[in-house]
Amino acid sequence: MKVSIATTHKEGLVVGIRSMPGSPYDGHTLYETLEQVAILTDHQPKEVFVDFGYRGADVQAGTKVYHHKLKRDITGRLRRDIRRRSAIEPAIGHTNNDGRLRRNWLKGTDGDAFNALLCGCGHNLRMILRKLRLFFAFIAAWLASLHSTPAPVAALARLVDDAHDYDHPQLWLCLG
Repeated sequence: MKVSIATTHKEGLVVGIRSMPGSPYDGHTLYETLEQVAILTDHQPKEVFVDFGYRGADVQAGTKVYHHKLKRDITGRLRRDIRRRSAIEPAIGHTNNDGRLRRNWLKGTDGDAFNALLCGCGHNLRMILRKLRLFFAFIAAWLASLHSTPAPVAALARLVDDAHDYDHPQLWLCLG
């Protein structure tokens, strides 16, 4: 089974995840993945940044496919965006390990599809909860600055600086 994952370019949210029975070639999965993204988001992607294995793949009209080996007619923004494509690799790793995509306990191809869908939802929920933790840490720091001496405020400011690590135990104690 192969799982195709489509994420937003800046935020990294999973907007499409699909399991493919067997082990199809990467280029053969792109059309179906982009079709799913268009159905779920009601927008056809204009630019797609992919691995080198997707070169020459068929896509819908109006969609351009970019990979890291392209040299002709590439602007500075496109070059930066192509390099940003590597940001999906941690998302794939987190869905494999944290989201338990690596091992599927559900039966059949329907179970494979359901497991992939749940892993994509779990990835998005982890990202949303991380942003909420940061937001509540800022609120806690602001409230503490209103009613305390400068020393605890500095400690909370350091805690907010460390809020990018979503498994930080002190952050849980501050919010819980």
